[in-house]
Amino acid sequence: MAHAIPAHTTATGTRTGPDPGPPGRTTPDVFGRRTHLLMKWAMPVVTALVYGYWVASVRRHGGPITGWNLLIGFLSVLVFAVLYFAVRAVSRRLPREAHAAVWGAFAGSALGFLYSGSGVAMFTCILASLLLAAAVTATLIYHYYTRRDAADTRAAWEAREAGKAHDARTAVREARTT
Repeated sequence: MAHAIPAHTTATGTRTGPDPGPPGRTTPDVFGRRTHLLMKWAMPVVTALVYGYWVASVRRHGGPITGWNLLIGFLSVLVFAVLYFAVRAVSRRLPREAHAAVWGAFAGSALGFLYSGSGVAMFTCILASLLLAAAVTATLIYHYYTRRDAADTRAAWEAREAGKAHDARTAVREARTT
């Protein structure tokens, strides 16, 4: 026999219990603001370091580690991190489709550069890059169309209820800028 798990929410979705949190939020935020800020900067840096190491190891083809090999690894880390932060800053201001396309292009380019160092044919590198870029773009478009609409609708409803916006379009526009 199945039993329902008691939830600390009412029928309207407001939380009850020891720490209700912000109104309208149905899931708790496990990590604090400081942790989110740390991860916002640490994850791209760690990813760039792994990518740079990977580029350097592919470029040396199993041979000894040289100064040029280390240089290409460090330059790859630097370029990857700078491009990641630039894409993250620019893509937030774009519509959904362009946002997804920019991230897809970034992922495809990163794979293409990495794969080209292995010495395979250029056509193979281009094909693999385009396939990854298309997959990332399609996945992100799906994600943004299924998740962001709900967030926009919720923010528009909250703005209208608070009296900050006169119509739904204004509320969505204001919700995206905050």
